[in-house]
Amino acid sequence: MALSISVSVLLLIIVFMLVNKAGLKAVHAIVCVLLGFYLASSSVAPTIDDLTTNVADMIGGVKI
Repeated sequence: MALSISVSVLLLIIVFMLVNKAGLKAVHAIVCVLLGFYLASSSVAPTIDDLTTNVADMIGGVKI
C-alpha cells in the first residue's frame, strides 16, 4: 500500500513543527511563504517544479 500526501500538506506540517519545536519565529515562516509566492510567479517556477517533480519521482522509485 502506497501512502500519498500532498507536498503542500507535508511542508505545512514541517513549518508547524519548526515553529513549535525548533524555535522558528512566525515572522520567519511568513517571509518564507512570501518568498514562495514570489518564486511561483517568477521565471524560475518551471525549473523549481521540474526539480521537485524529479526528486519526488526518484524518492517514489526507491525500493525498501
